[in-house]
Amino acid sequence: MTDFVTNDLRARLIDGVHAAGRRVLAVYERDFAVETKDDQSPLTEADMASHHALVELLEAATPEVPILSEESGDIPYATRQTWQRYWLIDPLDGTKEFIKKNGEFTLNVALIEDGVPVFGIVHAPVLGTTWVGQHGQGAWKQGTAGSAEPITVRALPNPEQEAWKIVGSRSHGSAEFEAFCAELPAHERVSMGSSLKLCLVAEGAADLYPRLAPTSEWDTAAAQAVVTAAGGDVLNAHTLEPLRCNQQDSVLNPFFIVSGQRDERWENALRFQRKLEA
Repeated sequence: MTDFVTNDLRARLIDGVHAAGRRVLAVYERDFAVETKDDQSPLTEADMASHHALVELLEAATPEVPILSEESGDIPYATRQTWQRYWLIDPLDGTKEFIKKNGEFTLNVALIEDGVPVFGIVHAPVLGTTWVGQHGQGAWKQGTAGSAEPITVRALPNPEQEAWKIVGSRSHGSAEFEAFCAELPAHERVSMGSSLKLCLVAEGAADLYPRLAPTSEWDTAAAQAVVTAAGGDVLNAHTLEPLRCNQQDSVLNPFFIVSGQRDERWENALRFQRKLEA
């Protein structure tokens, strides 16, 4: 779909995201103040340090491409809807996990083309791990040694022989999630913060991530690019159509589900859960 991200540009962006991650770690490893935004979500100086670093990186690398960041998210839709291609970034996803100092937070950079996340970088500084996905190129995981290993989603196991692995939020549980899981075959749950949950599905470490609670497009776009490049899906939980960005004034996502493989058993569980909503 895109040849915009060349090998050289991709390498430059990964290096820049890692540099932003080091700025975040410098804050993480000392005491820091926590503010509260208008929507009651927390904000730290690390959020803003990462925001400025990533914006500077992208403006220098691709000055012709507009940028939408969680920390500059007030760009009107009348402007945004004219964008065929733009960068969508979440400078620090999982601020609650950052504050708890459990390491489960990420820096996220996505390239959106015609509403579709076609390239994404998800970097977890404390874990020393980066996930990258690019349409037509595949997905890979890079550790502290710097070597990149290709990743793919896994085939859904027979639950009578191996329990499905279902990822849930560490800080945002919901009754809808519980109702969905109650209708599934044998499964075990893995709790995780931030966009790491999508990356677990992308690398075949989990089978499903049902997100039946609010999120914004910048929370998911980079990891969605990784998931789809790895062979999985990020689907609207009501329509089972792929999640798209920049289709309306609001940047809120619908409820969604991340899957390595479509299967009528979890699709039926999702339909049952929707009946409970109605």
